[in-house]
Amino acid sequence: MENNKEMRTWLNDFHLPHPIVIAGPCSAETEEQVLKIAHELKDSKVSIFRAGIWKPRTRPGGFEGVGEIGLKWLQKAKAETGLLMAVEVANAAHVKLALEHDIDVLWIGARTTVNPFAVQEIAEALQNSNKIVLVKNPVNPDLALWIGGVERLYNSGIKKLGIIHRGFSTYEKTKYRNNPEWQIAIDFQHKFPDLPLIIDPSHITGNRDMIFQVTQEALDLNYDGMMIETHIDPDNAWSDAKQQVTPTQLKKIIFHLTIRKETDDADDYQLRLNQLRGKIDEFDAKLLETIGKRMKVAASIGALKKEKNVAVLQNKRWNEVLDKMIADGGQKGLSEEFIVQFFKAIHQESISHQEKIFNS
Repeated sequence: MENNKEMRTWLNDFHLPHPIVIAGPCSAETEEQVLKIAHELKDSKVSIFRAGIWKPRTRPGGFEGVGEIGLKWLQKAKAETGLLMAVEVANAAHVKLALEHDIDVLWIGARTTVNPFAVQEIAEALQNSNKIVLVKNPVNPDLALWIGGVERLYNSGIKKLGIIHRGFSTYEKTKYRNNPEWQIAIDFQHKFPDLPLIIDPSHITGNRDMIFQVTQEALDLNYDGMMIETHIDPDNAWSDAKQQVTPTQLKKIIFHLTIRKETDDADDYQLRLNQLRGKIDEFDAKLLETIGKRMKVAASIGALKKEKNVAVLQNKRWNEVLDKMIADGGQKGLSEEFIVQFFKAIHQESISHQEKIFNS
């Protein structure tokens, strides 16, 4: 996939401000509900109205969307408010109906992105389409799979592309519904800096009280916009009630967000920044040197274990180390999430060094 500014031109084509705000209910429930929310968002920072028409559920029996009739409600909402309309599509049949109803923005959900066959089917149905297509990250933390989904669409002649970061599933218990794994989105942004990147704090948090915090974090990382689920009566929503906000709450969130500059050209800023980055470079070099020395000790432990025929993994010792590092890290202002990820990576590398000794 080419990396060029053509990917970003659709922002100007539709006169979309920075940051882009996409909002609307998790699910379109009734015509009245759709129209009321759209009208409440009309005179706000919202440019694109979103609503789920087909809702893939983890287990059968839940509300799975109103289907095609909901597209007619969106058509009416667009005519009355002038907002662009967005829906999720999971197959070629969804694409066909969305195009027939002149939906402006189609997004591919996390459960679909994980399936290259489904993404290819959608790409072929949209071939050379002039619609905006946004791709959510796959359920699992797999950057290549996310990139592959975008590439399939680009290769089908779709140029108005963007990505949505909605977090990743994890078996570990965290404060998030879907762990952000910010570095994966940052890596995508680094590889394709001209591809608009949108945060979905609703699905990352699963909690309306955390939406502002996560959205601000994304804007601090230079994201281009946000998709926030918004409902007139969130507590009684037919799906994902806990993560939806009212239009009034949404407007307050947007008002209090701080939009950062990409950089500052002032000489004093650049001088101080370079000085501080120099210190970071020194610490990074010392970190690598220390970790290298640590791995040599781990290799020596591996040799001793091999000599005495002792298993590589010692769970009791590992748990003790991790607990101690979490406690010590907390005293140094480091989050438990960071300490766990950092020392898990070190532990895995130590195991790899010891396994090499065992296999030599």
